[in-house]
Amino acid sequence: MNEKHYFNESYKEAVKAFNKGEVPVGAVVVFEDKIIARAHNNREAKQSFKGHAEFLAMEKAAKKIGSWRLEDCDVYVTMEPCPMCAGAMIQARVRKCYYSSFDLKNGVANSIINLFDLPFNHHVHCEYVDDQGKSEQLVKTFFKKLRKKD
Repeated sequence: MNEKHYFNESYKEAVKAFNKGEVPVGAVVVFEDKIIARAHNNREAKQSFKGHAEFLAMEKAAKKIGSWRLEDCDVYVTMEPCPMCAGAMIQARVRKCYYSSFDLKNGVANSIINLFDLPFNHHVHCEYVDDQGKSEQLVKTFFKKLRKKD
């Protein structure tokens, strides 16, 4: 498989979140060139602060491979990780993280700081990949729709 396929799959998860009234973020975890876990935001439905797409996908991946160590796994997520998710990636020893939209309020892969560049005991390679604005547009549409309800 290729990067574009993984981003398409994470985008499908983001659309699921959008349709459920959740902030539209989706993620997949890839191990040995196969998607082993997928998730989308569910904070509102579950009333859980940890209901972020990449956090949930990493939990599923750990169960699937039988280890909290995700050192041979890559995470594809439609939005730049927040401090909680970036920290979880570092702690889980994720190999790489790819994201397709910036989060100017909470993003810690480039927007506010780059948490991944700090000297932790594990380094996660993290990079932005352009999806022609598809993920960013979904988030903008979600918040426009949300504001119209008020």
